[in-house]
Amino acid sequence: MTLQSWLIYLTLVFVATFTPGPAVFFIMTKSTLYGWKKAGFAALGNITGLFCLGIIAVTGLGAILKTSAIIFDMVKFAGAAYLIYLGLVQFFTKNSDNALAGTPLPAKPVSSEKIFFQALGVAISNPKAIIFLTALFPQFLDVSKALAPQFFILVSVLMTSSFCFLMFYAIVAHKIKDWLIDPSRINLFRKVTGSVFISFGVLLATASKD
Repeated sequence: MTLQSWLIYLTLVFVATFTPGPAVFFIMTKSTLYGWKKAGFAALGNITGLFCLGIIAVTGLGAILKTSAIIFDMVKFAGAAYLIYLGLVQFFTKNSDNALAGTPLPAKPVSSEKIFFQALGVAISNPKAIIFLTALFPQFLDVSKALAPQFFILVSVLMTSSFCFLMFYAIVAHKIKDWLIDPSRINLFRKVTGSVFISFGVLLATASKD
């Protein structure tokens, strides 16, 4: 690509990955409750999901989602249901009253694998993300040259930017966790973040392809 094309692509990637969305709120929740190191698995799950979405986009499935209202709605409602489910789990989970003083972590720790796959699910649950990548990548691909190397470069830049910004948000959330030592504050935090996920799910369910 030309320098101008790279600047445009990098700007789009910066805006897309910096703007808070379900993945950002997910990793901030995990970082606050379990620490930024464990939340790193959420970032890994997210960029794995981006890689999968990139493959879907360049293989033409993104175009199918864009043109087929039925398939789009099926993926959309499945993704919305998953986000709402995560929100309900977060909203109704309560911490033990006998949590150790000075320890903002919940009584039942979660495995790194579970965080990874939950984040992966959040990443791939939004069909509009596939459409976005379907619209994004072709603008910067030279069809006269091998597509695979170009795709891997573009998606690698996207994944790197996403990982960096997610870890930034994770560390910020980790810094404020001391404020959440009190169990009542943790429960309030869960309800707020749970409500955010439910809201994202509702917004996704009511979204159109355009």
